[in-house]
Amino acid sequence: MSIIRRSRGGAGRVTTQEAAARTGHGSTAADGDAVLLDVREPHEWQAGHAPRAVHLPLSALVAGAGLPANAQARSLIVICRSGNRSQQAAEILVARGAEAVDVIGGMKDWAGAGLPVVDAHGRSGVVA
Repeated sequence: MSIIRRSRGGAGRVTTQEAAARTGHGSTAADGDAVLLDVREPHEWQAGHAPRAVHLPLSALVAGAGLPANAQARSLIVICRSGNRSQQAAEILVARGAEAVDVIGGMKDWAGAGLPVVDAHGRSGVVA
């Protein structure tokens, strides 16, 4: 059973381990029911992101951009570098009617937990 903490805006928060399990990066058979949505800026994304993550910068989301097609009508696990931007993005998405939670500790904790990070070319990446 997962523990989802609620922020004041109504979006939940999950741990890195829960995010990995829900997005298919964990080791259980129930993996993969949600999309990992990375809201960092393009240079951060290109330096390193989780495999199969979907990219939508927070700046674009705030400006009114919609979700990419492969993230629509799916549960969203929102991630950024440390958890601040992703919390804001998750609250925006919840206000728009999406099911979204953000990752406490972001990509820094993701990489720190030994979870995969790839660059724009699919090689080993770094969290920028």
